[in-house]
Amino acid sequence: MKTSTRFLISSFFSLICCAAMAQDMSFEEYNPPSTLKVPEHPVQRAKFPFVDIHSHQGGINEQRIGELIAEMDELNMGVMVNLSGRGFGRGDSNAQQEYIKGMLKEFNAYAPGRFMVFTNLNFAGFGDENWTRIAVKELEEDVAAGASGLKIYKSLGLNVTDIEGKRVPVNHPDLDAVWDKAGELGIPVIIHSADPAQFWQPMDPTNERWLELKTHPNRQRGADNPAPFEQIMAEQHDVFAKHPETTFINAHMGWMANDLEAASAHLEKYPNVNFGIGAVIAEFGRQPRRAKEFFEKYQDRVLFGKDAYNKEEFYTYFRVLETEDEYFPYYKKYHAFWAMYGLGLSDEVLKKLYYKNALRIVPGMDKNVFPD
Repeated sequence: MKTSTRFLISSFFSLICCAAMAQDMSFEEYNPPSTLKVPEHPVQRAKFPFVDIHSHQGGINEQRIGELIAEMDELNMGVMVNLSGRGFGRGDSNAQQEYIKGMLKEFNAYAPGRFMVFTNLNFAGFGDENWTRIAVKELEEDVAAGASGLKIYKSLGLNVTDIEGKRVPVNHPDLDAVWDKAGELGIPVIIHSADPAQFWQPMDPTNERWLELKTHPNRQRGADNPAPFEQIMAEQHDVFAKHPETTFINAHMGWMANDLEAASAHLEKYPNVNFGIGAVIAEFGRQPRRAKEFFEKYQDRVLFGKDAYNKEEFYTYFRVLETEDEYFPYYKKYHAFWAMYGLGLSDEVLKKLYYKNALRIVPGMDKNVFPD
């Protein structure tokens, strides 16, 4: 057989094999770059200094603080709020106050005014007759030690149990005194309840989070595991209604960023509630005109936050909020297999979202870090 003939046959079979492999390609693998040619304005530095109201940092030391400050300066982040004030494996109350003091001492020694810390609740022994009294006392002591707010993790309502092994609902009456004390102390409560509603829905072709559940199967829940999504969120909303003198930041837009009519009604109903936009930027990026209207109308009720810290992922937030770019990629396909569009928010709205609202809500924030 001639060499040219062998080459043609080999090439033919290679094409067949490639075609077969393409046919067998999974949805997870399918991720073609866009061929659309449109103006691009990537943003790696925010237009104005901003507060990241939703960050988690552990293992703080001089080296780590130095690394963070360098990256914060690159991003134009004025203040980072560390919501993990109590850390893990917390000891007694005195040890915890020293933990918060030590963290703030480290922060302020190397970067005064650039970091703030929120404390957390210890649910061990919940249901004991003394739990509420101790929790209120510890909150007072943590704030005296330098904590600027209270962060409630999604574990409340999902896997926090009382001393009898029963699920603790978000609106359990034993927590009422804690919410009231936060209001009395003048500190905000940033609260994350539940997860996206789709995690409770059947994993079938109609579930928009199918890819995320496929790649992260531990996130899938049954319809009532441990309670229906709607019930957990209703418990959260009941807390907002019962404690109007306490300022709340509903993390992740309360999972309403994909339904801005519901989000608007939420803010109208609960004047003591604000929204944090951490981890939901992809929802705004697919509805730029409606999202821009929302941010303009509720510009005094929204706060910038990222959640899991990753310097490069901030770029997408900036581009969605600041530019009018079209059809650019999100950074996690399993979160959003759709493309992003920029909102092109005005300077006035950006300043409020980036830092002015946080300055008003979080006590003790250094105003000198910001331009006005």
